[in-house]
Amino acid sequence: MTAGHVIVFSQDPEADRAFFDKVLKYPHVDAGGGWLIFKLPPSELAVHPAEETDAGRVELYLQCDDLEGTMAELTGKHVRFTRPLTVQRWGRVTAFRLPGGGEVGLYQPSHPVAATL
Repeated sequence: MTAGHVIVFSQDPEADRAFFDKVLKYPHVDAGGGWLIFKLPPSELAVHPAEETDAGRVELYLQCDDLEGTMAELTGKHVRFTRPLTVQRWGRVTAFRLPGGGEVGLYQPSHPVAATL
């Protein structure tokens, strides 16, 4: 395998594509007809136990080195946070709303990070 591919389902895909392009400034390619595919930062995958109702659920979290600084930067770009900053055993975490209605987690890990291996 050469890469992973994450799909974000959106009620307003154009607005979410503009968010990843203009706000997060992720580089991208146009796969045709305005279907932008974004390069993500180095990534990692975790498998968590799930109740039957959560089986198959997938969540997107972006990592950062300075959660409060990243939150301030995104707030300055009118990003709306949907969860207060909390401290978990695995790191400090919050989440923000995408223009198309989805939610993306944002956290500063306190665990060893596989993305940099």
